[in-house]
Amino acid sequence: MTSRPITQEEAQAALKTADRGRRRVIEQVDLPTWYWWSLAVGWIALGVIADLKNEWATGAATLAFGAVHSAVAPRVIDGRHGSDRLRVGRNVVGWRVSKLVWGSLVALAGVTVGAAFALNADGARHPATIASVFVAVILVLGGPRLLATARQRLADETR
Repeated sequence: MTSRPITQEEAQAALKTADRGRRRVIEQVDLPTWYWWSLAVGWIALGVIADLKNEWATGAATLAFGAVHSAVAPRVIDGRHGSDRLRVGRNVVGWRVSKLVWGSLVALAGVTVGAAFALNADGARHPATIASVFVAVILVLGGPRLLATARQRLADETR
């Protein structure tokens, strides 16, 4: 078996093939759609319960929501399980997506509290519910957009 030198065209074709494969893998970085919808529904439920002004119910619901989310989130928010077709390796995604999602959730909790206080000061009858619906819309519409941004950053970083 004799080996021959690789031509420049063959090398470029191999690099293009590898790049296309890398991009296909990065396109799979995502969170399941059900995650965003479940989070939004839970967020609204917490708002409704908070507006009942029963501290025990609000505390119990918050603990239950936190427990369920803490059980589910580590399995999905890393961005590696966007589809059943491919599980993206941790070396591709790292902790970037998880940090981005967690940071966004903390920020949205702040938005919820701030909006509820503002609505309450303005005399709204159900300030927590209204604020929660507002944030739920952000979750459902903005969550996938957030992951699109993360995918773009990954693609840019791996060039």
